[in-house]
Amino acid sequence: MELTLWTYEGPPHVGAMRIATAMEGVHFVLHAPQGDTYADLLFTMIERLQKRPPVTYTTFQARDLGADTAALFQDAARDAFHRFQPQLLMVGASCTAELIQDDPGGLARALDLPVPVVALELPSYQKKENWGAAETFYRLVRATAQPRPAPRPAGTPPSCNVLGPTALGFRHRDDVREITALLERMGIAVNVTAPLGATPADLARLGAADFNVLLYPEIAGTAAAWLGRTFGQKATKTVPIGVAATRDFVAEVAALAGVDPAPVLSAETSRLSWYSRSVDSNYLTGKRVFVFGDATHAVAAARVASGELGFTVVGIGTYSREFARDVREAAKLYEVEALITEDYLAVEAAVAAAQPDLVLGTQMERHIAKRLGIPCAVISAPVHVQDYPARYSPQMGFEGANVLFDTWVHPLMMGLEEHLVSMFRDDFEFHAEAAPSHLGPVVQPPSDAAPVAETVGRARWAAEAEAELGRIPFFVRGKARRNTERFAEERGVSLISLETLYDAKAHFGR
Repeated sequence: MELTLWTYEGPPHVGAMRIATAMEGVHFVLHAPQGDTYADLLFTMIERLQKRPPVTYTTFQARDLGADTAALFQDAARDAFHRFQPQLLMVGASCTAELIQDDPGGLARALDLPVPVVALELPSYQKKENWGAAETFYRLVRATAQPRPAPRPAGTPPSCNVLGPTALGFRHRDDVREITALLERMGIAVNVTAPLGATPADLARLGAADFNVLLYPEIAGTAAAWLGRTFGQKATKTVPIGVAATRDFVAEVAALAGVDPAPVLSAETSRLSWYSRSVDSNYLTGKRVFVFGDATHAVAAARVASGELGFTVVGIGTYSREFARDVREAAKLYEVEALITEDYLAVEAAVAAAQPDLVLGTQMERHIAKRLGIPCAVISAPVHVQDYPARYSPQMGFEGANVLFDTWVHPLMMGLEEHLVSMFRDDFEFHAEAAPSHLGPVVQPPSDAAPVAETVGRARWAAEAEAELGRIPFFVRGKARRNTERFAEERGVSLISLETLYDAKAHFGR
């Protein structure tokens, strides 16, 4: 048995909760033990929602296992319906309750409630959160969607559905706003946005659209495929993250809708494109970047990093095993091997081996990069509260490209600034007596101890070598330290001197 400390995805019932919480008029009755109510905190504390998720837990305890837990579930479902009056009821079991095999779907249907009941079979020990969200959304769409009652009248604008945004999604709220505005500028009406903000009645109208805009394949890919088979609706394949992908997206949508993309493309004013053409961008050219996240964001981020910022992609990976093929295909473009794993320790080892200048990842990689002394920008869920800003901050569309530029480039620029401060810290202008701080004098604690060489493994750092290492920019200092220590270990050097440091630099700089 392996103890899991961090996970990239929760169990599938958390994915179902994301769909229920995103929608209106839906309630989820979850057969679960008392401790499983922790998932509410993901929405109220991390996403900072103003209401609790629309979920009722049976919260059975150990003493209930000797009684009739099926009756306990039916009582909870009946009470939830009378209290919340939902338009549709979802029922399912958590990973613990799954072992009891009480059949929540059959038990709920036996109540003969006057609303649709959608039973979810979520194999908690084989599948995870994104799959649970995708399966839940698919089941809801299949249970409610109706075909278009009549052909679109001549002269009316084409329409589409925007599919995939959920609660607890990474910048989904702002992405929807950005892409909706882009579609409207093209003269395309949005028929339904789902699941975020949709009701069961809205899902029933999905068949009335001309095509579907698929923003998050991990969440809505299954439902979009079913709509395509059932109603003949085509779906977009391009995810509009980055300037180039957004332009491709506009052209693809225009072809599906039969409209002219030229006015929208000519009005594009992304600052990322301007900066990539500027002299200052030369500083970023060739910066080594490691990318990890859900498949959609990882593939898109690698494309932006390589094609629009001039970075060198030295690693790409995902925890989304269902989309491993897509990430492997992307990895071939950068001549690297894709990392498909749910083990954060394997990701940490890969980042340490690649020694990048920048990591683009999840909140897991933010912690990994901090330990390794490497700048990091978050591009994908799972994320923490700081990645749900109050301001407008999309990842998609032309404005999203500006956000990506700020988020990715600023850590590197701040690294350059800190390096310059370190480089000139011995100049007289930095001395307190020459240029006193407005904060007042800095009092240093007394110390009679002489500089002590640092011991790392078998090799010790001489004081002068440690001082020279401190003059290296902090964002590559960790890489220089590791290279030097490896160089010393391979050659049996017990004391890392200035000469050892220079020899290692020459060796690895070839």
